[in-house]
Amino acid sequence: MKKNDSHPPKRSMQQVKFSSIDDLLDFLPEDELKILNALRNIVLDQVHGVKEKLSFNVPFYHRHKALCFIWPSSVLWGSKKTFEGVQLGFAYGNMMSDYAHVLQKGNRKQVYMIYFTNINQIDPNIIRGYLSEAELLDQEMFRMKKNK
Repeated sequence: MKKNDSHPPKRSMQQVKFSSIDDLLDFLPEDELKILNALRNIVLDQVHGVKEKLSFNVPFYHRHKALCFIWPSSVLWGSKKTFEGVQLGFAYGNMMSDYAHVLQKGNRKQVYMIYFTNINQIDPNIIRGYLSEAELLDQEMFRMKKNK
C-alpha cells in the first residue's frame, strides 16, 4: 500500500476469474460439468428470452431480473469448498411455493437452492416447474414496477 493511499488493496472472495462461460466449462471437473450442462440446457430450453451471463464466475440467468444461477462447488466463494456438487439457486426462492419440497433455505432470507451431487438426481420436470414459477414471478415483478 502506498503511503498516501488511505484504502487497503481490494481482496477478492474468489480465487479464479473466468472471461467466458467456455472458460468456466474448461475449468470444471467432469462430474460437475455434466450436472452444470444438464441444468444449463434445461434453463435455456425452458425460459423464454432468458439471458445467460457470468456473475461471480458462474452462469446467472436473467429476464427482467435475475431468475437463477448454477454454482459448481469447484468455483469457491472464499478460500475453501463449502459444498459438494452443483447448486441451482433461485434469486427469489423465498417467494416460490416449493411444491416439490426440494428448495433449501439454509441461513438465507431470499435465495434458495437445490443441490445436486450426481446427474441422476436431476428431474427435468421438477426443474422446469420451478423455472416456470421463477419466470412468472419475474414477469409479475416487472409488471408491478412498470405500473407504479
